[in-house]
Amino acid sequence: MADAPTTCQGEAATPRDHPRGAWATLSAVRARGSLVHSVTNLVVTNLTANMLLALGASPAMVENVEEAGELAAVADALVVNLGSMSAARTEAMRAAVQAADRNRTPWVMDPVAVGALSYRTAVARELLAHRPAAIRGNASEIASLAGGDGGGKGVDSTLGSDEVLGLARRLALDTGAVVAVTGAVDHVTDGDRELAVENGHPLLTRVTGMGCSATAVIAACLAVGETTGADRLTATAHGLALFGFAAERAARGAAGPASFQVALIDALYGLTEAQVLAGVRIR
Repeated sequence: MADAPTTCQGEAATPRDHPRGAWATLSAVRARGSLVHSVTNLVVTNLTANMLLALGASPAMVENVEEAGELAAVADALVVNLGSMSAARTEAMRAAVQAADRNRTPWVMDPVAVGALSYRTAVARELLAHRPAAIRGNASEIASLAGGDGGGKGVDSTLGSDEVLGLARRLALDTGAVVAVTGAVDHVTDGDRELAVENGHPLLTRVTGMGCSATAVIAACLAVGETTGADRLTATAHGLALFGFAAERAARGAAGPASFQVALIDALYGLTEAQVLAGVRIR
């Protein structure tokens, strides 16, 4: 994954450049079939795998300690999602991130309910030492992980994404990771630069695992950074924009949350160049 931004996707990028970059990222994921290893939430394993398949990536949902490190060493990207915690799962997470760190595999942390529960909060802070490429969470989770008062309600945020930008910047600078705070508008920062992703739909809050799926999409996009020239900040924004735009399209014909979930998988699968160029909104 290249850290140097390209001319059209780095600091000089304009809003018009970002849809082209997002399409290049999606095309690269589809061409490569990026292998994304997910140690993820038990509630959303099947959904996350299907979202990755629809995107064009190849999911692997390996979570036992005997194999997690071995797979993370050869995967194109790794997701560590703290939604379902146990002692055995924690050991698998440790093995996976250690292997990812050694082998320069980009990995993404999803700090589900960090701040609301002490055990996972401690584990999340420990795992940060192994240099995640990105961290994606809601405002309460990001604030808590950064050492602030997140005030979360279980897995739900009580803060808006724009309320914790200062803490997100600090977390990015402290860890070297890109930090994505998702909400009505998604804010992505590397501590110095920021992008705002305006794609999304309220129905995303009515289906479990939508944030978890967005994290997996980010990982798939980070895996192709060397191919597209997108740096981590830009690739993370591309993942969120593609996911959010697919949600907008899925919501058009959905009768409610259940049909929306199915339609979102179909929308990700069917995204075209013309749709992405017309619909991705990153500033």
